[in-house]
Amino acid sequence: MGAAPPRLPRLSWRLVEKGPWKGIFAITRGGLVPAAIIARELDIRLIDTICLASYDWQNQGSANILKPVTNEGEGWLLIDDLVDTGKTAKIARDMVPKAHFATVYAKPEGRPNVDTFITEVSQDTWILFPWDSQAQFIEPISKLE
Repeated sequence: MGAAPPRLPRLSWRLVEKGPWKGIFAITRGGLVPAAIIARELDIRLIDTICLASYDWQNQGSANILKPVTNEGEGWLLIDDLVDTGKTAKIARDMVPKAHFATVYAKPEGRPNVDTFITEVSQDTWILFPWDSQAQFIEPISKLE
């Protein structure tokens, strides 16, 4: 069993100072793992999801709301793994305008939508999260033909 990515405890430390929190909205699917870790660290048991589909690893398009919420988010955290162009973030923010939006990573185009983040990366950076990757053996260079 692997350890949590090191940036998540740093995000938890920042968020505990801004609480207390009533609950967490996790933006699916990317926000589920960070939300679970943050929920544990902040001892939050009330977790809901905002289900949006806006892109896959190759294509980014318009967002599709799969499951809306009715709570405006006052006293709640809104968690995602990263904010990229800000399209998904804007939709989620409009759904829960009073929530505190936190991400692990922020790209310049989406950064204005986020209240708290840990690391800013360039717009063209692709982040491969441990929960989105598969470990596999790579042949040493000396063995390649």
